[in-house]
Amino acid sequence: MRIANVAGRATLLDTDGGGLDVAKASGGRLPSDPQALFEHWDALRDWAAQTGGSGGDFAVDATQLGAPAPTPRQVFAIGLNYAEHAAESRIARPDTPPVFTKFPTSITGPRAQVVLPSAHVDWEVELVVAIGRTAVGVAESAAWDHVAGLTVGQDLSERMVQLSGPVPQFSLGKSYPGFAPLGPALVAPDEFADPDDLELGCRIGDEVLQQGRTRDMIFGVAELIARLSAVCPLLPGDIIFTGTPSGVGMARDPQRYLQPGTTLVSHVVGIGELRNTMVAGPVPASGETSGPRD
Repeated sequence: MRIANVAGRATLLDTDGGGLDVAKASGGRLPSDPQALFEHWDALRDWAAQTGGSGGDFAVDATQLGAPAPTPRQVFAIGLNYAEHAAESRIARPDTPPVFTKFPTSITGPRAQVVLPSAHVDWEVELVVAIGRTAVGVAESAAWDHVAGLTVGQDLSERMVQLSGPVPQFSLGKSYPGFAPLGPALVAPDEFADPDDLELGCRIGDEVLQQGRTRDMIFGVAELIARLSAVCPLLPGDIIFTGTPSGVGMARDPQRYLQPGTTLVSHVVGIGELRNTMVAGPVPASGETSGPRD
């Protein structure tokens, strides 16, 4: 099952790029709001199975795609979840997942333009998990049963703000408007031969910036859900950014950041691509924040 947000309406996708409006096709039994749909995920799966994979009734225009989880109540993000990224960051492999948040107002769609607030915005392609059932104290063995689907995400990061102050400001530096592109669709775990081993990466033009596989995560999806749900109830529609592989701009020598006019293409094989064009925005005055740490 593949679900998309098409012009603000929940849409079931077929393999040929067609769409079926969920609310209309279900006779109003299911909501049109993509975020509200998570509260009815089991009913959605049953209804989608009954359609028998029938084709969509309209062609989906990629420019109309929005984030498949546009307004989650909680957004969790995991740092340093690939050993090579921890190494390039000059930080020891973590024993527990470093957790922060990206505020929900940073979420945008897979084709949205992103305004660069400074000259220090970095890329971080990630597999993103959407929760479909409330998870409280869930065991690893049952964790995948609480997953609605998987999508592609970019954890865009303004490194000056992120690493300024007496302690790092991860959540602020990663939460400018547009700093959490999601999409193009939400894909149910059973669509993959192995949802724990997916290829992901990002590029600008023909230049590959990041390339990795989710099997290399230090803490896999099931373990993340178990650890997070031991502390916080995970609610339907919540999302988890699961971490990024190596290749970020801040770790390069010299450091490199996103430039206006470039299009960042991010992918997870089996899900699809984000294509986000960067545009110029206001740059903070000199001296307002300290520079990135080595």
